[in-house]
Order: sequence, then structure tokens, then C-alpha cells
Amino acid sequence: MDSEQLIQLGQQLRVDAVRAADAAQSGHPTSSMSAADLAAVLLGRHLRYDFGRPDHPGNDRLILSKGHASPLLYAMYRAAGAIDDEELLTYRRRGSRLEGHPTPRLPWVDVATGSLGQGLPVGVGVALAGKRLDRVPYRVWVLSGDSEMAEGSVWEAVEHAAHEHLDNLTLVIDVNRLGQRGPTRHEWDLGAYSRRLHAFGWHTVEVDGHDVEAVDTAFNEARSTTGRPTAVIARTRKGRGVAAVEDKEGMHGKPLKDAGSAIEELGGPRFAHVEVGKPAAAHSSALLAARNGKLKLPGYEKGDEVATRNAYGEALAALGAARGDIVALDGEVSDSTRSQFFAKEHPDRFFECYIAEQQLVAAAVGMQTRGYVPYASTFAAFLTRAHDFVRMAAVSRAGINLVGSHAGVAIGEDGPSQMGLEDLALFRAVHGSTVLYPCDANQTAKLVAAMAEGEAQSRGVRYLRTSRGATPVIYGPDEEFPVGGSKLLRSSDDDQLTLIAAGVTVHEALRAADMLARDGVPVRVVDLYSVKPVDERAVQEAAERTGCLVTVEDHHPQGGLGDAVAEVFSDGRPVPRLVRLAVGNMPGSATEQEQLSASGIDADSIAAAVKLLAEKVIVR
Repeated sequence: MDSEQLIQLGQQLRVDAVRAADAAQSGHPTSSMSAADLAAVLLGRHLRYDFGRPDHPGNDRLILSKGHASPLLYAMYRAAGAIDDEELLTYRRRGSRLEGHPTPRLPWVDVATGSLGQGLPVGVGVALAGKRLDRVPYRVWVLSGDSEMAEGSVWEAVEHAAHEHLDNLTLVIDVNRLGQRGPTRHEWDLGAYSRRLHAFGWHTVEVDGHDVEAVDTAFNEARSTTGRPTAVIARTRKGRGVAAVEDKEGMHGKPLKDAGSAIEELGGPRFAHVEVGKPAAAHSSALLAARNGKLKLPGYEKGDEVATRNAYGEALAALGAARGDIVALDGEVSDSTRSQFFAKEHPDRFFECYIAEQQLVAAAVGMQTRGYVPYASTFAAFLTRAHDFVRMAAVSRAGINLVGSHAGVAIGEDGPSQMGLEDLALFRAVHGSTVLYPCDANQTAKLVAAMAEGEAQSRGVRYLRTSRGATPVIYGPDEEFPVGGSKLLRSSDDDQLTLIAAGVTVHEALRAADMLARDGVPVRVVDLYSVKPVDERAVQEAAERTGCLVTVEDHHPQGGLGDAVAEVFSDGRPVPRLVRLAVGNMPGSATEQEQLSASGIDADSIAAAVKLLAEKVIVR
């Protein structure tokens, strides 16, 4: 396209953004209008994308980090012929694919955006896949707002991209000076952004974002720069082209009051069609094709003492040997999480993300858009830093596996800052998530493999909780552990109540059951390793047989195992007596057994609680 055509395309994109927001009577047209010329140059001259084949391995990737500017993205899709004018005007209506912020309901949207500061970290993951896994020369374009450059996650991504020399990544910053409530921190000081990015090792280009030829030159410079990523820092004006709103405060997130006059001022509707450049011929990654190897999981002998984190690392390494689409990421604790076993055997598919948990999860989300099955691990406690990325991964319909080690007070002397005591609640609350908490090595290995299978019950965000200390192997290597299942470990016709546990507390519950049996108080023990989805049938049967359920968990009382069990009876089923033993104290430093005792979840505490119940409540 020549310069005049690009100018007219920019105006078309502005008009369509105004029209879409006007039809919806909501949206962010002014934020779209500032970036319209940037989008026009990208669409008309630089993007290589086959809209008829969104899964084409050679397609460039475009991530709209400033997701509130969705009218601009949808206007680009109309100009490319991916959607028609009728669909454009369904923006934000119920049932429309054109949501207020983009989601993968549209086949050309890889990830949901709208929580600011996430587009670049995810883009780093996509670019890493292109550079080190696909080895296909597609380019990742991330269109960012200037306000979101204040997010810490952006700077995690900036440093990581430079460290990895991601010259296939271009960040385009729409510096329109105005945020939601007023001016941004640096307003139009392009140098402020450039100095910071350059200090991290980026190539930077400052440009007038409304000069299409200057923007074209900047994009060409980005494409020709090798060895480091490029940021195009573009000075723009919010609401560009309409005097009533251009560079005016108080117009963020509002449709234009007089859309008709604004459209006329912009030159009226246009219906130009852009022939977007086709991607270069490319084949799917050979790694993705290598999915049919024979899986030989590690097996452990009953009675052995093995930490579930060890079993995780060994099972992941075995899974990686059988399938080329498995990748592992870690947050500089691979020697503790044991993902180092995978790193040693498959170094080309291991990604060190350092102590940057937001980037860790974002990279996993980016890689899964390219067909890989990521396992990202760190301490359970530190995944709380990335909760927003986990939440948005669910909105993105992303298939990622997250593994939190060193969970609960059972980690011992390190103290409360290192203890994951909120993680079950965090992940159970995520839409469509799966939450697994194995108690022994063989169970762990089987669940690690199940997380990669893509079964209906295990799609989406999948979380596995592992433990630091060694625990007895109680299951044989041939035992099966379906997601959504449980295991009945103790039972008799005379059981007075049911102990329900998961992970480390399974072993405490078994010891308590043995102690109680010697004292003439038989109890049922259920290993509820699938915390979500929970085995409702097993829980209901236990309630029917014993009338009283006692949950025991190395987690805070809120949101974990106890709540998962209680929710089984939330639809009107008869509610049994429910007693919850959980970590209600603030732990300090102590040994594992001292911690479990202090929190009232060790075998002695469980047995004492059961005896008290037997005396006061249970009538047989």
C-alpha cells in the first residue's frame, strides 16, 4: 500500500472504532484512534498472516496488550476481510465474538488481554517458542499502551526478552499521554521509555506515530535488527482526528457523544480491503510431531521414602522422553522443584525464567498457543505473585500445567514466608481448573502424566501440589489415579467417622487411624487426591456410611480441602457433621513434625479430635 492508502486505512480504522463503540454505547474508541496509524502500517505493509489459516505455523503473531482498544483490533479484522461490517457492529452484544476485550473466541486471538501488563510477557513466551522450539521466522508484534508500562510484569518481560536475544519480538508502545484518569507518568517523554528499555538491552526507535512513512521505517528497522528485541516508541494523540476528544482528559472508556459528526470529521465510512501479506512457507515443529513415543514412568516400591517433588521431576523427564511437545519452565528453583531432572535430559526444551513468577506463567501461556504442553514450576507460595496471570490464562482458554512445591507447614524450618498455605484456594477459584495433591511417588508420577493428556476434565489451568519431605510409598506402580477420583484406604462396617486427607496429611490420617483402631475407634480414611474436581460419589458414600466427615489439610481453613468437601453438599443433599482440621495458626520455624503438631494436623492431633467427637457427638 502507498502512503495515501495507509493514511486512508488509518482513518477507516478510526471510523470503525467509533462506529463499533457507538453501536455498543460503550467501549474505548479514543484509545483505538491513537494507535490507528500504527495498526494501518502494520496491517498494510508488515504483518504476515493467513486469516484463512490461523493455525499456519509461519503466521506472525499480533498481541493487543492494550486490550481495551479492542475496537481497533476488530476494525483491522474487518479491513482484512476476516469479519464483515455486520459483525463489527455486534461489538459487546451478548453472544457476539467481539467482546469488550479480545478473547480466543476469535480464531485470530491467541490470548485474552485486558488486564494490563500481560501482553508483552505472553509475547515473550511466543517469541521463545519461535526462536528455540518452532525455529520458524515468524515475528511477534505486541501493541502496548503507555500506561501499562508502569506494570512490574512488563519489566520482567523486558529483561527476559533481552536476555534471550529475542530479535523476533517487536514491542510497539502507543504513547498517547493520557491514561484513565489523566496524564501518564512520563506523558510524551519518549526518551524516558527509550532510556529504560535501552538500559535493559533493547533496540529502541522513537517515532511520530501518525507519520505513516516514519512508522514504516521504524518497523523495517525492527525487522532488520538482530540479536536483541526492538521497541518502537510512538508519540500519538488520544482521540486523533476528532477535535472534540483529541488529547482531551475525561474521555477514556466512553463512546463519542456525537458519533455522526465525528465520523463525518474523519471523512466518513470507508470499506477498503487490505490484502495482508502471506506468511512464508513453514512446517509444524518436529518437536510437536514427536508425540507417539512409549511412556515409561518411574516406579517406586511400597515402603520406600520418596518426596513427591522428586517423583514429579522424574516423571516429567520421562514424559519429555516420550513426547516432544512437552516443555518445562522454572523460576530459578529447579534444584528444589526437581524440574532439573527434565533440564538435564532435555535442555533444549527447558526454560529458566529466573525469579520472575509472572513471566514464568506468561511464558507458559505463550508457548501453549504454539501447541506445546508446558509444565511451569516454583514454590507454591510464590505462585501467588502470578495469580492475575493464572486468572487470565483461564480467560484465554489456555492449557497450562503449574506445579507448586514446598507446600504447607510440612516444609519445616524455613518458616511461613516459604509455606504455600493459600494455593489450593487460589487454584480452586480459577474457572475450569484442575487441582491435584498427591501423597506418594507413584500417585504423583501418574498424575503428572494425566495432566498432559488433555482429557475433558483436565483441560485449562492444571495445578499439582508437591511436598518437600520424603513420604512413604503406599501405592504400587500399577495403581491408577483418574482425575476426579479418590482412594479408600481404610474401611469397615463399624467405622464411626471418615477422615478425608490429601498429600502429607494422608500419612498422618493413616497413622491416626491405626492408633484409633487400637483404642477401639474404627474410622474410614479417604485419600482425596483430586481436590478439584472432587470425587463427589466417594464423599457422599462416606457421609452416608459414617455420618461424620473430618477433613485434614496442610492449608489454611478457607478454600482448600474442607471447602471442597463441604461444597459436595451445597445442592440440598443431607449435610453430615463436618469438622475441619487445618492450619489456623501463624507458623514459625520448627521441624516438619513440630509444625504439623503445632497446627493440629498430625496423627496425635487427629486422633485426639476424633476421640473428642466420638465421646460428644457420635452415637452408634
